[in-house]
Amino acid sequence: MTADTITADASGTWELGDLPVHRIGLGAMRLTGSAAFHLGTPSDRERSIAVLRRAVELGVNHIDTAAFYFSATRSANELINTALAPYADDLVITTKVGPFRDYHGEWGASARPDQLRGHVEENLRQLGRDHLDVVNLRRMRQDSIAEHFGALAELREAGLIRHLGISGVEPRHLAEALEIAPVVCVQNRYALDRPDPVDDEMLRLCGEHGIAFVPFFAVAGQAGPQAAPDTHGDEVRSIARAHGATPAQIRIAWTLHQGPHVLAIPGTGNPAHVTQNIAAGALHLTPEELARLNAVHDADR
Repeated sequence: MTADTITADASGTWELGDLPVHRIGLGAMRLTGSAAFHLGTPSDRERSIAVLRRAVELGVNHIDTAAFYFSATRSANELINTALAPYADDLVITTKVGPFRDYHGEWGASARPDQLRGHVEENLRQLGRDHLDVVNLRRMRQDSIAEHFGALAELREAGLIRHLGISGVEPRHLAEALEIAPVVCVQNRYALDRPDPVDDEMLRLCGEHGIAFVPFFAVAGQAGPQAAPDTHGDEVRSIARAHGATPAQIRIAWTLHQGPHVLAIPGTGNPAHVTQNIAAGALHLTPEELARLNAVHDADR
């Protein structure tokens, strides 16, 4: 097989509630520009649409997005709607609410619980759907998420949302949410070169509860919402050479090797990169290679 023929099912599957998805998906953040939000130059519209269609051609059935993923001239949700609607029955679109940006692109304060319905309805409008498959509550520094998560649980009961997740959380927030409604995924920042004991514990707890753990910035690492890094550590480069792979592919493979409940959502605005990212789901790291990469992850603890 070549990268052009490897499909997303090579990564395995997981169920978000009753929605089966391949473990490698697509993050929509970088569809809008060279870096997230307003931090780069806006993307070429047709190129971003090509990324989405190529991903689906290669079996991706899990796309992560948000209404606040936009640049000066591009909206991730609008691109998804244009490229993929009418949507395939097996396509799962996950979105998130909590943060928001005004018409100038400036960040607003965290939404109040009573404002979350508006956030959900805006995602519905932009995506052209009558319900959302999965909605993550992105915690915005609040100590308790009970009131916000409870508001989303009410929208789930009303049929606007099928399943719920949480993002940017600690173990106590997961426990809090589970007292209110089922949680199908946790989306936290997690990367090979960014050790964090809290996120390592969240990874473990999600496995125990049968909840998907969905890292963001797994490839970008320390660069976060800025453009993806063009430098990688010696161990990553060495293992990439051994597999005839790119360093980014090794980062994705390491992420998927952290457990069968881990889903990868690498983002890109480049059709060639989306093919490479999906092919990373077929990479099998040896125990020795995993040990070397785990040592990199644990080095700065």
